Amino acid sequence: MRFAILGGGPAGTQAATYAARLGVQVTLVERDVVGGAADLWDCIPSKAMIATGGAVSFLGRTEGMGLAAVEPALDLERLRQRVASITSRLRESAEAILTSQDVEIIRGEGRMTGPHGVVVDTAEGRRELEADAVLLSTGSRPRIPEWAPIDGDRVLTTRDAYPPKELPEHVVVIGSGVTGVEFVHMFRSLGSGVTLIVSRQQVLPRKDPEVAAVLEEDFLRRGVKLMKGARATAVDRGETGVSVRCDDGRVAAGSHALLAIGSLPNSERLGLESAGVEVDAGGYVPINRHCQTNVPHIYAAGDLSGKLPLSSVASMQGRKVAEHVAIGHTVSHRHLNYDKAASAIFTEPEIADVGLAEADAFAEGRKVRVTKVPFAATAKALINDDARGFVKIVSDPATGVVLGGSIVGQHAAELISMVALAVTAGLRVQDIVESMLVHPTLSEALAEAAE
Repeated sequence: MRFAILGGGPAGTQAATYAARLGVQVTLVERDVVGGAADLWDCIPSKAMIATGGAVSFLGRTEGMGLAAVEPALDLERLRQRVASITSRLRESAEAILTSQDVEIIRGEGRMTGPHGVVVDTAEGRRELEADAVLLSTGSRPRIPEWAPIDGDRVLTTRDAYPPKELPEHVVVIGSGVTGVEFVHMFRSLGSGVTLIVSRQQVLPRKDPEVAAVLEEDFLRRGVKLMKGARATAVDRGETGVSVRCDDGRVAAGSHALLAIGSLPNSERLGLESAGVEVDAGGYVPINRHCQTNVPHIYAAGDLSGKLPLSSVASMQGRKVAEHVAIGHTVSHRHLNYDKAASAIFTEPEIADVGLAEADAFAEGRKVRVTKVPFAATAKALINDDARGFVKIVSDPATGVVLGGSIVGQHAAELISMVALAVTAGLRVQDIVESMLVHPTLSEALAEAAE
């Protein structure tokens, strides 16, 4: 079995290593960075910088913990080196794992020439491959509208900001989704002034309004300016700054502007038409529950598939693809349920959720039981001198089965794992209540909410 993978991000690398372990001959084609551009050029660098901002924020709270106040100074060059070191180590680790599994790595740009044919343009010349199965996992890139004159200097995409050439004096963030609010938190923590342009009436428009309200309150407390109900239509660059014009006539001025308004799939130049693979109006490649395209031996995963744009989802898709390629229907396996994928937003406080949301349940007219416990009632939160946020659990009132949950507060991204396990395994709230958790910990709030 010859398996060709175009794109070495989380989906591609996971599919490659798992398929190789199952005895498949695997060739991985990557044009940029093994490990994935979206992960190693976006996700990991942003979280590294957020961690540095979190350290600054923590030091600002030391007086509340019985210590003298500390005012740390940012060393931008050392931060740049830190980000580069982290991404380099992760890339080297990904390559080492692939090599240990005898996966052939071809560096270049690949495209399909037919249902089974792949050609790769490399620095040394052109390589032609024949494959029994193909995975398309070429990821995505930041969306840049015509009105945004990106220059990588004062008008930035997310990938120009890890870290930027200079710390902005005041950055105007365009886009109030997950990526946008993370950048607001990051830059504000590092000392920049921030204006956030919010096209609707709340940040994180797809999240629980109660969750969004906590984040908005924290942003305002920290001096972030929110321009609600405004949609950016133009960015004008001057010698010393930028002006972002909105559709309602308002203008946001700053030293820099950062665009965070979504992404586009990298489906061009893949030769999909030659292979007979269908693409939807947005450029995504539709898939079935096995991650198969309309051509059964050609799969798609990761951002390209149009499912949840999460590294965790892409990695799991890759494993499922490898399993299907190697052993097909000869073994039963659990199909991915995207509704049960946990997600997190690394702001301060952190936000995480999984499964059925309270607002969605009410919108569907579904009867649910919703219980909420503030961290202010938890000993560990008081010990940490950070009692912001809450735990909310959504369950079935008849059976007690956990359907979903939301967490706002310290370490929410870690704590949501318990709720995610409960949702995936069909556990009941009583199962959480009867878990004898460590005291004092933030996780005790989960048991209290379940009770």
